[in-house]
Amino acid sequence: MSLLDCFCASRTQVESLRPETQSETSIHQYLVDERTLSWLPPSTRASEVICSTNVSHYELQVEIGRGFDNLTSVHLARHTPTGTLVTIKITNLENCTEERLKALQKSVILSHFFRHPNITTYWTVFTVGSWLWVISPFMAYGSASQLLRTYFPEGMSETLIRNILFGAVRGLNYLHQNGCIHRSFKASHILISGDGLVTLSGLSHLHSLVKHGQRHRAVYDFPQFSTSVQPWLSPELLRQDLHGYNVKSDIYSVGITACELASGQVPFQDMHRTQMLLQKLKGPPYSPLDVSIFPQSESRMKNSRSGVDSGIGESVLVSSGTRTVNSERLQTPSKTFSPAFLSLVQLCLQQDPEKRPSASSLLSHVFFKQPYFEFL
Repeated sequence: MSLLDCFCASRTQVESLRPETQSETSIHQYLVDERTLSWLPPSTRASEVICSTNVSHYELQVEIGRGFDNLTSVHLARHTPTGTLVTIKITNLENCTEERLKALQKSVILSHFFRHPNITTYWTVFTVGSWLWVISPFMAYGSASQLLRTYFPEGMSETLIRNILFGAVRGLNYLHQNGCIHRSFKASHILISGDGLVTLSGLSHLHSLVKHGQRHRAVYDFPQFSTSVQPWLSPELLRQDLHGYNVKSDIYSVGITACELASGQVPFQDMHRTQMLLQKLKGPPYSPLDVSIFPQSESRMKNSRSGVDSGIGESVLVSSGTRTVNSERLQTPSKTFSPAFLSLVQLCLQQDPEKRPSASSLLSHVFFKQPYFEFL
C-alpha cells in the first residue's frame, strides 16, 4: 500500500503533553500511593524515539484500526530519523466531550508513571492543533481480538490462551497492586508485539482506589460505559448499587475474556443490557460451552473438521520461534476444554466478588502452571 502523507504536517505549532509539563496537582490527581508505585525511567534506546514531537518525523503508512468509541484512528507509521516502526493514535479533541478529554488525560499521565513490561507504554504524546498524537511501540501481532478475527474465528488453543492471558493478568496484577481498577479488560485491549510480549492497554477507563492517601475497599464511580464494553463488565459494576465494586470486578472480565479467546465470540454481545444483567445474576456460573450466551451465528457455531494445521498457531508456539503466518484463516479442532481451563473460568465468573481470586493468586492457578512454550 502506498504511503499516506502526514495530514497534520501543515497544522499549527506542536505542543508537548509530556507529564513533566503537567502541574503537580494534576499529576497527583491520578497517581496512586507513591510507596507502592514502581517507577523506572524509560530506556535509553526508547528515548531516542520518544523525544520527537515533530510531525514531519513520522510517516503514516496505513490505518490499522480505530478505538475510543471510534473517535481515535490508529496508524502504522515509521519514525523516519531512525526507521523504527511505531503505532500512532490520532484523536480530534474537538470531537471529545469533557468526560472523554479527562479520560484521555488520565491514560496519558498514568501510562508515563506506570512502568511494567506488561503495561502498554506511550513513548511521546503531543498535540498538533486540535489533534492529539500518541506515539507508542508497534505491536506487530496487533490485539488478541484481531488475531481471533483474522486467524482463529472459532477460538484459540489453550496453549495460546495461556500465554496471552498470563501476560495480560501480570499487567492487571501490577495495576491492582498500585490500587487501580482497569474496568476495560478484554481481548481488544491485549496487545502482542513481534517478539511475543503481551501488554495490557485501555487505561482510559482506569480508576484509582486511593483517595487522599488512603486506599478504599470499594468505589462508587459509575461512568457511562459504552454498550461495546458492557459484555465484559461484572454484575456488581452493571448493578450500580450501594455496594460498589473493587478490583475483583476486573477478575470477572478476565473470565469473560477467557471465554472470548476460547470460542472466538464475545459472550452477551447481542443481549440488551437488562437481559445481560439478569443472565449474569441467575447462576450457576456458565462455561465457554454455554452457547446460550453467545451471538447466534450458524457459521460461527460450527466446529472445524478440516484438520488444517494452524499455521500461525503452531509456528508461534514451537521452541524454534518461527513466525510463519498463513494468509488463510486458521482452523481449530472440535472444542474440548481441560479441567484446568474450566476451573479458571468458573473461579473468575463467581457472582460473589469475594469468591473470585485476586490477580496475584490467579497467576498461580494450575492452568498457568502447565508446560509453557515460547510464544511467537
